[in-house]
Amino acid sequence: MSSLERVPVLRVVPGPGDINANGHIFGGWVLSQMDIAAGIVASYRANGSVATVAIERMEFLAPIHLRDLISVFATVERVGRTSMGVRIEVIANRDRGATEIKVTEGLFTFVALDDQNRPRPVDPE
Repeated sequence: MSSLERVPVLRVVPGPGDINANGHIFGGWVLSQMDIAAGIVASYRANGSVATVAIERMEFLAPIHLRDLISVFATVERVGRTSMGVRIEVIANRDRGATEIKVTEGLFTFVALDDQNRPRPVDPE
């Protein structure tokens, strides 16, 4: 199944201001897109506010180019008492969708927050 057949949490096209000196997209830009997508999924799962507490693993597999259509997929992989792990996968579609490349992936950990921004339990179901 291609990434265009799956439903991403985010789809975005990086702009000229997102390019580094090598002509590729800044790693920090990609990381922020991943964090946004993971936060959306974690917030839905926690039914409230969440905060990123760790990036357990992130690996850049290929560069992102200007005009790539970036699809960010996020899935809750594990749920603890107050935290959850969200698996992220970023796919670049190039050449008007003719080429699809997995550019990065990672595992982000979020904690659910109460009204005082302290950790709170996450419903196990």
